[in-house]
Amino acid sequence: MAEAPTMSDEATTLVRRYYAYAGIYTLAASIIWGINTLFLLDAGLSVAEVFIANAAFSLGTVLFEIPTGVVADTIGRRASFLLSLVVLASSTLAYVWLAQAGAGVVAFSVASIVIGLGFTFYSGAMEAWLVDGVQGLGYEGNMDGIFANAQMIGGGAMLVGTIGGGLLGQIDLALPFIVRSVLLLGLLALAFFGMHDIGFQPRTVTWRTLPSEASTVAASGIRHGWGSRPLRLIMIAGAIQTGFFMWAWYAWQPYFLELLERDAVWVAGVVAALLSLALIAGNSLVKLFMRYCGRRTTLLLWTAAGFSLASIGVGWATNFPVALLFLLISAVAMGVQMPVRQAFIHAIAPSEERATVVSFDSMISGVGGVAGQTGLGVYSERQGYAAAYVFGGAVVALAAPFVIITRRLKAPADYFEGTHASETDGCVPHGLPSIAHVGAVSADSQETAE
Repeated sequence: MAEAPTMSDEATTLVRRYYAYAGIYTLAASIIWGINTLFLLDAGLSVAEVFIANAAFSLGTVLFEIPTGVVADTIGRRASFLLSLVVLASSTLAYVWLAQAGAGVVAFSVASIVIGLGFTFYSGAMEAWLVDGVQGLGYEGNMDGIFANAQMIGGGAMLVGTIGGGLLGQIDLALPFIVRSVLLLGLLALAFFGMHDIGFQPRTVTWRTLPSEASTVAASGIRHGWGSRPLRLIMIAGAIQTGFFMWAWYAWQPYFLELLERDAVWVAGVVAALLSLALIAGNSLVKLFMRYCGRRTTLLLWTAAGFSLASIGVGWATNFPVALLFLLISAVAMGVQMPVRQAFIHAIAPSEERATVVSFDSMISGVGGVAGQTGLGVYSERQGYAAAYVFGGAVVALAAPFVIITRRLKAPADYFEGTHASETDGCVPHGLPSIAHVGAVSADSQETAE
């Protein structure tokens, strides 16, 4: 195996800055995650209306991922990130105002769409800023470890945010939303002076040329995203998982309080904090698995199976401790999967369309989020949260066949840096279960892209 590439001091500084920005962003975002559903229920929405409002957030990502990705690929990644902070801070405050005004599901849905817009300005831009920056400074190694570290830092930020949000929510459910906006505005000042585009040349555009420029970049981004067969399959698998995950992330809040038979908001904060630790645990396993497994689809397949089975277990459990255990197992699986999936996408996406490709992936996931949250929201109102977890966990297993087909293509992005198809297809040399036989194909039928 080839010697691992080293990183320059400048690239190391950029990575640390990325960790700081992403960590503060996640801290601000996560402070409402443990109490968001409880906040909406307290504002007067029904169970189904809560998930309709949450689905509107996913709809916002569907509508705006490509346009905001184009902004990042033309005007610049820094500009897109700053716009994210402004939009998200203002729309979060709008949520508080709507609750005070006694607004209904339509108003909250509109606000959720705008919040989705804020996140789409962030989603593709920050990852593209990181990858272009370190590559522009000469680093050519794996990004899996960097993304895993970022996920762990984000998990720590989630730990603080969710516990803090739960404690603040115990005082007043609106307080976490106000604190989130304050944190985002503080990050805006920090990034305005400290963030610069490296390894990417912004395009000079005017208001008159922006539509045609945007159309060109968007078409190219879609071609390199949806037009690439491995990426297309991974995106579909992600959409299936996201459809359930987005619903499950908010459904456990009232479901677990229901299992406890008590109305303790702080419990939601503690459970959200435990989920953060579980995600960190999964992130920390990525580097270990990279030493034993040669292919990314090996990890994607095992985590997809684990996520599905554990999610079914959440609904199957009849008491709080067992349901919580299964929920944490599902979070560990996703903690392993997310950075590996990120690296797979970035290994294929070209630099010029990187942000648009990542945004397109988020858009496809958003489609799954809209369908999953709306469908499971109505289903859970009629059949209960437990039945919806079992049903959703079974449906999410449909993601596995798309990963298997991706594996058969043997795309270069499937292999960790320094490994090749001739070396290993699974984890057998180190005694771990093999799935090397899954998708084995003859050399003349191997495909790597379109």
